[in-house]
Amino acid sequence: MLRANAIAMTYNLSTMSIRPLALLDLPFVYGFREEAIGLDTARTLTRGNPLGAVGLMAYVNPARHIYSAIANGESESVLGGIIHTRDETFAKLLYLAPLSQLGHPELPDLIESLSMQAGEWGAFHVLAEVDEISDAFVPLRRSGFSVYAWQRMWDVSAIVGSTSSAGWTRVRSVNLPMIQSLYYQIVPPLLHPVEPQPRDAAGWVCNEGAKCYVSVTHGVYGIVLTPLIHPEATDVSAKLTALIGNLPDRRNRPVYVCVRSYQAWLEPVLADLGAKSGPRQAVMVKHLVRAVKDAALARATQPTGVSMQASRVSKAEGKE
Repeated sequence: MLRANAIAMTYNLSTMSIRPLALLDLPFVYGFREEAIGLDTARTLTRGNPLGAVGLMAYVNPARHIYSAIANGESESVLGGIIHTRDETFAKLLYLAPLSQLGHPELPDLIESLSMQAGEWGAFHVLAEVDEISDAFVPLRRSGFSVYAWQRMWDVSAIVGSTSSAGWTRVRSVNLPMIQSLYYQIVPPLLHPVEPQPRDAAGWVCNEGAKCYVSVTHGVYGIVLTPLIHPEATDVSAKLTALIGNLPDRRNRPVYVCVRSYQAWLEPVLADLGAKSGPRQAVMVKHLVRAVKDAALARATQPTGVSMQASRVSKAEGKE
């Protein structure tokens, strides 16, 4: 019996030196800050280097679902981090470091160890976003990750918006059914287990026939917009320009638009607006399962007054 909320590991970790990050490791790890590859692009763009001074302290806070581990090799070490939001069905790989050790023989086992932690948190899947030409692509594939979509981050910071809001309003709870309906129209069904429908009243919605929704990720270093826009929506260029130009409390932070492969028709629209495209990234997923230890057989009871005859079907032969 299987449950998709954790992971069963059949390999022996005792042959490796993989351990959680400790306070005494922080000075050593901080030295890798310029050699870390971020695997949660929106978080990297909005919160900066995952191995920066502020970010490092989060990895040693047991109250948060953030975890980092180190694999010590004979001469070189490799490390990585993972994060999970409570009540979400997925976790995200945050980073791997250093860049020069992405061919480290123990890197796949380190990624597997991070995935084990995600399973302990109750995640069904682990996600990672990586440039398609990155050296991290191969070890992720070896660790059981597969590509389920592509994405590109578009820098729209230089786009000058109009003073009109073009009908954009903050999402309210009453808008959630409309947003969820839009999600089911746009996101392919095969991706629904990996990308759950929006559940919180957050982001921006346009009042034009329930066809435009944009979620927002804020951080000290930037803002990332993730749109769900129906292909039948009109004046999309004007709507995006108005939203970008009227973001509240934007200050001088750069703004990016995340376009997934199932919304690829938005890329020419952004290019015409003068947005700068980032490298194409593979959005990867690793599915997690484990055996349920507390499973028990239930005894069937025969209803009173009902007789049961033995089946005449012969026993099928096969492998157990």
